Amino acid sequence: MKAIAVSNTALQDVEIAVPAATGRDLLVKIEAISVNPIDTKVRAGEAAGAAPRVLGWDAAGTVTAVGPDATLFKVGDTVYYAGSIVRPGANSEFHLVDERIVGRKPASLDFDHAAALPLTSITAWEALFDRLAIRRDGGDAGKSVLIIGGAGGVGSIAIQLAKQLAGLKVIATASRPESAQWVRELGADHVIDHNGDMAAQLLALDVNAVDYVMCLSDTDPHFDAIAQVIAPQGKVVSIVHNTAPLDMDKLFAKSVTWVWEMMFARSMFGTPDVIEQHKLLNEVAALIDAGKLKTTLGEVYGKISAANLRRAHEALEGRRTIGKIVLSGF
Repeated sequence: MKAIAVSNTALQDVEIAVPAATGRDLLVKIEAISVNPIDTKVRAGEAAGAAPRVLGWDAAGTVTAVGPDATLFKVGDTVYYAGSIVRPGANSEFHLVDERIVGRKPASLDFDHAAALPLTSITAWEALFDRLAIRRDGGDAGKSVLIIGGAGGVGSIAIQLAKQLAGLKVIATASRPESAQWVRELGADHVIDHNGDMAAQLLALDVNAVDYVMCLSDTDPHFDAIAQVIAPQGKVVSIVHNTAPLDMDKLFAKSVTWVWEMMFARSMFGTPDVIEQHKLLNEVAALIDAGKLKTTLGEVYGKISAANLRRAHEALEGRRTIGKIVLSGF
């Protein structure tokens, strides 16, 4: 089968064997994929001389075979998922994935629009409802959340979940007119520029402090601003690890909770609750089909090939993307 693998940090078109489904695995015919910053980071970190590795952790496709222990799906089902970072990725014609981290594809979406959703939906959902413990039944309605990096893939879903399920007051950051317009269309109540003085911009909105912060961009340059704007006993979640030690003493006086979100943790470590990702992807699909959430596809870069993946990686590394980049078919 066709696949795209990374070797010495370079993406290449290759031919590899079609794997067989065992255990609880599904064999999925890949119809569309999307590209995330994690793809670029893993590619850049591949050691010289290492065996070629297939990347790609966002996919939508059709189940063509199921392992003997699989019970959640059958051949012919259409699915979407993000996969596991410790297994081969989905940049291939066929892909093996544990059914417990797979959701049914939203019926109202084609494969391209569905492929834009899994990784960012899982990350945003876990960050809001598992890590920050925000109630999605409206129990925390009216509280405020600052989403740093609102126009990116995770931010684009987080804005919608925070508004539609939790009823929060959403303040998103964006640095360009087109990205500011994007986050407003997704439901942000206010937009500020993360390149400016965020505390001063919040005060101009009569916001003295925020109850929650989601840091979806590099942690280091925003840490001091986060420490300044978070409310006493507030909660912060970050999805990007810092490159230098953070001065957590700045959060001590306010009794701030700081948590990390790594959406691969459940599949990487085989946690007892790994099936929660199956459940949440099905809930997201239901919300999509009910018209309460919308896909965050930004642009389709053409067919799945090394050349088009290189373009996608370059765009993500340039940090000028809005929404998700999708590649469709082989």
